[in-house]
Amino acid sequence: MTADVWLPIPPEDIEGLPEGPNYLFWNGGEDFPADPADCAYYVVPYMKPLEVGLRPLPLLSSVEVVQTLSAGVDNLLPGLKDLRPGVRLCNARGVHEASTAELTLTLILASLRGVPDFVRAQDRGEWLGGFRPALADKNVLIVGYGSIGSAIEDRLVPFEVARVARVARSERTTARGPVHPLTELPALLPEADVVILSTPLTETTRHLADADFLARMKDGALLVNVARGPVVDTKALLAELETGRITAALDVTDPEPLPQGHPLWQAPGVLVSPHVGGPTSAFLPRAKRLLVDQLTRFVNQEPLRNVILTTGTTGA
Repeated sequence: MTADVWLPIPPEDIEGLPEGPNYLFWNGGEDFPADPADCAYYVVPYMKPLEVGLRPLPLLSSVEVVQTLSAGVDNLLPGLKDLRPGVRLCNARGVHEASTAELTLTLILASLRGVPDFVRAQDRGEWLGGFRPALADKNVLIVGYGSIGSAIEDRLVPFEVARVARVARSERTTARGPVHPLTELPALLPEADVVILSTPLTETTRHLADADFLARMKDGALLVNVARGPVVDTKALLAELETGRITAALDVTDPEPLPQGHPLWQAPGVLVSPHVGGPTSAFLPRAKRLLVDQLTRFVNQEPLRNVILTTGTTGA
């Protein structure tokens, strides 16, 4: 029997899909495109509510691969219990690096140079001058040095930063220099002018930026979160922001979406963007390339890229 592949992008819009599977379009609509029991490869709709992506999982009795179009897979983990053993969960490594790194630099530069103040002054018709910090000569700390963290450093280089320190779950060496383990984070925080969070959300990184983490940041430092909202302890961050000792730029928040009236909206020294690191014009061509590559591998029974876990194995 020909395997069904569910795609959130119309298959006729994806050039180069391998022959063989029966490609079906489903982007979260009320009706499924076919019997979920016949789906072998499920690509989760992008930028849809959590319940939409999870809804088919209990019915995918024959599925072999669940593919996200997001870098993070934490939102999908609660549904894995509904899948049979041996299902591979793959993320979208390679799709969001450019967009997320661009936004990271945008948030840093806008925060340091006071762009939100200029916009508000423009609304008032006020010419607002003054002296602002530059990114040049700053020490930058990237916490979560995977593909997105590396892409961020690529874009930091032309800005003449003094130093980039890198932190990941485990120690290693890269062409640009050492990557420190998380255990060395307390010693690195006091040296950083800009701290960038680009780590996946795991039990280890949940509330990684807690009261102790934030207290170790130097006076005047900027915290940038392009990871997941719960990587930061919101209550602890609000307490630090209220003192004016540090500032923050947040593309993700906890809770999210940030509800109207939440104190983060009005906290001093914070810039909030509504989780827009990934959805740009760069997304679609990279997502299509990923799907063509993955499905070609799937059809040819070759190893898939970006396998995060396999259900039924230890830790899944």
